[in-house]
Amino acid sequence: MTLRITDHDAALDAARALAPAVAAGASARDATRQLPFDEVTALSASGLLSITVPTEFGGPGLGASTLASVVATIAAADPNVAQIPQSHFVFVDAVRRVGPDTLKEHLFPRVVNGGRVANAQTERGGRTALDDSTALHRTADGLRLTGTKHYSTGALFADVLAVRANGPDSGSVIAFVPADSDGVEIVDDWDGFGQRTTASGTVVLNDVPVDSGHLVDFTRLLATPSTYGTRAQLLHAAIDVGIARGALDAAPSVVSSARPWFEAGVDRAGDDPLLLAQAGDLELDVRAAEALLDVAARSIDDADADPTRETIGAAALATAAAKVSAGRAARRAGADLFDFGGTRAAGSQANVSRFWRDARTHTLHDPERWKVQHLGRWALDRKLPPSHGTL
Repeated sequence: MTLRITDHDAALDAARALAPAVAAGASARDATRQLPFDEVTALSASGLLSITVPTEFGGPGLGASTLASVVATIAAADPNVAQIPQSHFVFVDAVRRVGPDTLKEHLFPRVVNGGRVANAQTERGGRTALDDSTALHRTADGLRLTGTKHYSTGALFADVLAVRANGPDSGSVIAFVPADSDGVEIVDDWDGFGQRTTASGTVVLNDVPVDSGHLVDFTRLLATPSTYGTRAQLLHAAIDVGIARGALDAAPSVVSSARPWFEAGVDRAGDDPLLLAQAGDLELDVRAAEALLDVAARSIDDADADPTRETIGAAALATAAAKVSAGRAARRAGADLFDFGGTRAAGSQANVSRFWRDARTHTLHDPERWKVQHLGRWALDRKLPPSHGTL
């Protein structure tokens, strides 16, 4: 049974209720690369995957502020579990914006009942991450999809795959296909040293049948400035905020097993004045990232309510700032844990390294240097950033 969530407070309550169970096995899952099937099933049952489904299709139609808070809460418990539905929310948003009625009527009720969507976007052979060789072709038997996708986070857990491809005529499309369709092979070959249990592996598509009513015009989706890409980036920032907060929440346990430095003249490592200052400074960084995430989410909600070039650009800049701040805080928090724990923190049994490994891996999404560059152009020239799906 899938619960029904009606408002912001109910969504946060559901996330907070789910988080302890997700956190309980996070370290062990990372250590043994045990995929979180039970946790993802619980996420579906919680109703949280439906929070952005429009009200006319049975969802609560909640905005970016709710979404960011929910994702950050789950990410603090286990950023792997939080990343798995990132593309779910992105592609639900794509369908909401420009999807045909046939797709909305098919997909949204399924999501309300706990159905999961996952991405099959990126390829390895193109000049950039936006270049595709996967193509949708017209045949005597209807539309068929062929190609290979990598970094397909969550595909192993999905009911529906959202596949980016070259369209049968021109432009790019997103084809929504059942994950168990004939010709679909999902390969669990993700071997990253961080975010180890996101199942970000390979999807092979061999002459997969596609319903012509289940296509989103991806070219059209990006043709007009909007918050589509900004919302996707907000989710990545929320995951990084969660990693940072989760690492800092682990600090009391880590420092409790450390021995104090002899020069500190204290009985507990946690009373070392230099460690206290370092922890306080880190707390400032994490709180700043959390605050910037909140500002960005509210900016997106404002832009969605009144979409102009200025409001959309302001939301993109706010989200760029949040993502850079969150990434820095996550990497620093993961690294500082070793200072709090000392040499013992390097032991494999403690698995303290998972926070830094998760942060370092996840923050490879969409280079921060380009977000800083756009912030710089705004600071010096008041130039609004482009709206191209990754800012």
